[in-house]
Amino acid sequence: MNTPLLIDGELVAGSAGEFGTVNPATEEILGTAADADAGDLDRAIAAARRAFDDTDWPRDTALRVGCLRQLHTALTDEIEHLRAITVAEVGAPVSLTYGGQLQMPVDSLAYVADLAENYSWKSDLGEAAPFGRPTRRTQVREATGVVGAVTPWNFPHQLNLAKLGPALAAGNTVVLKAAPDTPWCAAELGRIIAERTDFPPGTVNIITAADHGIGAQLTADPRVDLVSFTGSTATGRAVMAAASATVKRVFLELGGKSAYIVLDDADLGAACAAAAAGVAMHAGQGCAFTTRLLVPRDRYDEAVAAASAAMAGIGFGDPTDPATVCGPLISARQRDRVQGYLRLALAEGGRFGCGGGRPADRSSGFYIEPTVIGGLTNDARVAREEIFGPVLVVLAHDGDADAVRIANDSPYGLSGAVAGADPDRVDRVASRLRTGTINVNGGVWYSADVPFGGYKQSGVGREMGLVGFEEYLQTKVIATGTG
Repeated sequence: MNTPLLIDGELVAGSAGEFGTVNPATEEILGTAADADAGDLDRAIAAARRAFDDTDWPRDTALRVGCLRQLHTALTDEIEHLRAITVAEVGAPVSLTYGGQLQMPVDSLAYVADLAENYSWKSDLGEAAPFGRPTRRTQVREATGVVGAVTPWNFPHQLNLAKLGPALAAGNTVVLKAAPDTPWCAAELGRIIAERTDFPPGTVNIITAADHGIGAQLTADPRVDLVSFTGSTATGRAVMAAASATVKRVFLELGGKSAYIVLDDADLGAACAAAAAGVAMHAGQGCAFTTRLLVPRDRYDEAVAAASAAMAGIGFGDPTDPATVCGPLISARQRDRVQGYLRLALAEGGRFGCGGGRPADRSSGFYIEPTVIGGLTNDARVAREEIFGPVLVVLAHDGDADAVRIANDSPYGLSGAVAGADPDRVDRVASRLRTGTINVNGGVWYSADVPFGGYKQSGVGREMGLVGFEEYLQTKVIATGTG
């Protein structure tokens, strides 16, 4: 199987040839994807610019809603094909494709279609007489323009559709640059758009490329009005710097090192098990996963043991097995990076409660054992830096205020969790955490209608929900003389 680019309504080959995509569970080459060069990207941006400037797409809400509903239906019809690709290319456990890896992102298109259909695009600000001139004021919300969307590999359908859906619903045109590790997920979306929907040429363009520089070119191009980027904080800084040259708007969803706070009246065993399961899921390859477990100091050893038992019990396995929670990492490069952090943990004085390296019985696949690290403080690098692997660091706290201090002592502020028996006490702790989302006693914040994003160096802006939809709009005021 090989996959094309989608440029100006046509499925085309990449001018730089093709590049391979790898099954992370077996290390086998699955097939190839079109490799775009700078010229391909230039044509995609030009097509998006024309579609925005020269057609009624930004103003035809009914057309946009209809196209999004077509896409939702088409993706649903091909969901089993997409599920197989996701498991093979992403290494995502098949169980996750019934949730955030595939089904929920697809269903989110219905939400954004309904949102656009019922949205109040104009609002009456009433009449006034500034400077003695009777005037009717109208506030208009309208599309921003051409959106450059750059997405990573860990949850490709979620991240691709969380950008495409709201951006298109709002009336923008889009150039999506997908991660080189998961080109098929994006390219199959492009094929389905071209073959089974009425999106006008240029409104959606999807680029796959081995060269990361193509993404940098997209974010810097002056014809792009808004950049929506999900990825590392380091790359996010570069995106923001590049965007500043043309003062284009940016949405950044970046890294995290989120804390799971266990208060002294919580069920310690249950909280440790929940924290372990959250980090083991998809081999820890999620920016919002709570990878620091903060527990009462006088129960620290008990907590390390409980978390370790839970992690060891989860284990790892073949992503095609419905029972698997922790599959492989995406690549040899990422596996080696995680291994480097595990060596660093020992050098910093830490100890492994379980795991700690590559499984001895796996001759292929980019696997790392689910690992619990104890014996460190929040000053350790493994407690401060995003590892992006199935690694949980257990830290001790000395009460509620100290737990909040440790949780907030991070450059990141993406997510968090609090477990405790007293609702008022839990709420007080949660209210002091500088994070964009918080799980209280097992609550789930992920949903199409809930905004997601971070504080501090975890990002700028919000994705999903009404707030995420409005990130792609700008405000115009029309003042009409009435006297």
